[in-house]
Amino acid sequence: MTVSATKPSADHLMDTPLPLLINELGVTLTDSPAIDRSFFGAVIIQRTTGELRLTMPTGRSELEHDTGARYLLAEALGVPMPGMPAPFVTTRIPTKQTEVTL
Repeated sequence: MTVSATKPSADHLMDTPLPLLINELGVTLTDSPAIDRSFFGAVIIQRTTGELRLTMPTGRSELEHDTGARYLLAEALGVPMPGMPAPFVTTRIPTKQTEVTL
């Protein structure tokens, strides 16, 4: 899925099994080598194609992985969701307005 494609509803984003959701959206999922416990993942919008790459740290619980992935996808796709509780913080870093990392 590209960021310009139709975005899923919040219900669909939260209720669809994560592997199916990632497949439906055409998101590339990669493992992150980051070991910092405060890093819960990133979504990168490919500059030339608009495709999404979700990178997640390894070694996290299934709940952490699932929750982080869904939240990051919602942020990248502009799906309205409640914010994550403290201590989670997301940062949006635009690079030439074509790449966003959360």
